Amino acid sequence: MQVKRFFAADMRQVMKLVRDELGADASIIGTRRVAGGVELTAALDYQAPVMPARQPNPELEVELRRTQSMLVSAHADLATRVSGEKMKDGQLFANESIVAPELPASFVRPERPKPAAAPAPAPAPAPAMAVATDQRSLDAVRFELNGLRELIEVQLGSMAWGQMQSRRPQQAALWRRLQRMGLPAELSRVLLERVSKVPEQRQAWRMILAHLAHAIKTPKVEPLEEGGVIALVGPAGMGKTTTLAKMAARYVLKYGAQHVALVSMDSYRIGAQEQLKTLGRILNVSVTQVDPGQSLTQALEPLARKRVVLIDTAGLPGNDPALHMQLETLAGRGVKSRNYLVLAATSQSQVLKAAYHSYKRCGLTGCILTKADEATSLGEVISLAISQHLPVAYLADGPRIPDDLHVARSHQLVSRAVSLQAPQEPSEDAMADMFAGLYQNPARRAG
Repeated sequence: MQVKRFFAADMRQVMKLVRDELGADASIIGTRRVAGGVELTAALDYQAPVMPARQPNPELEVELRRTQSMLVSAHADLATRVSGEKMKDGQLFANESIVAPELPASFVRPERPKPAAAPAPAPAPAPAMAVATDQRSLDAVRFELNGLRELIEVQLGSMAWGQMQSRRPQQAALWRRLQRMGLPAELSRVLLERVSKVPEQRQAWRMILAHLAHAIKTPKVEPLEEGGVIALVGPAGMGKTTTLAKMAARYVLKYGAQHVALVSMDSYRIGAQEQLKTLGRILNVSVTQVDPGQSLTQALEPLARKRVVLIDTAGLPGNDPALHMQLETLAGRGVKSRNYLVLAATSQSQVLKAAYHSYKRCGLTGCILTKADEATSLGEVISLAISQHLPVAYLADGPRIPDDLHVARSHQLVSRAVSLQAPQEPSEDAMADMFAGLYQNPARRAG
């Protein structure tokens, strides 16, 4: 028997090392989380020892049943989907098997023998040390079960992606192009379902882009033309103050300085109010400062005759109590502001999602995309706007005021996203991981 330990940053990478070193017949003896990644012990010609009978653990049984249920459901879903594909293309794949390949036996743990019936012990208080030991054991088993789930997802993702390439190469090519644009798997799946019956790949790609453009909502009337109170909200570093300066200059150049006013609620960032005062002097517009605790409604009363009032807010962390107060103020009935979430196209997907969930409490009218000139992809920020039904009001793509602020057009956003797509094709491991991610939620499937 050959036993060896492997170490990698995550479970997928360590499993690849095992397959390359010991082959697909290797047995997984144990896994544990260590500093910097995962350590896995694997063996060849390994005979699993018979586990001794013991009293059942209800929490462990629940975890085992959940894992087994997920495995059975995923296999059944994959087999059903492949069966449906064969019924559509029966003549082409008449001699091919429609049953999804099973996982290697080494990835499935042997079933435990049923515990023998034992007389119920007399009730006695459990020692604190025994309770702590049981909790540590339960945590260790839960970690192993999570590792097993991850192994299952990786295997299912690899199988699904392999079948997609062999049975539907046109769909696989479109999947790769959407991944190069940075679109998430869920949105890509929806777009590909719309063109599943289009035979020609170039036509299918044009239709995908058309569907994507249709999914991006933009305001019918430019916010500045509509007038009223407009507040820019979002985390620090998204470009709120610069975007507000561009909007103010854009309006002054078109209608004059007497119809617009600026309001600053940012008393937390050093120099924020001075920056807005400098802008006000340059544009010859009034600037009102609102300190914490001061009523925003009262501050806006002298500005009631202004056609447009632009409010610059503070970019605060999501768990800051001051942010909660600021959002409640903007959501108040007396303010009647239209709040736009400012999102930098250079931000990661998780940062964009966190920003939306932190600031949606004030009631968002739409969003403004900034730093498009610095971004390497627009797929992440576009997908957030689509999934959260946020109309895209403006696109900012440079530092010039106000030249680098444009009214958003959906087809132009899609065209720009295509021009920024990654030059290299995504790797096979990346595509398999993407398909594996679809198996983490039973409501989401690739195909």
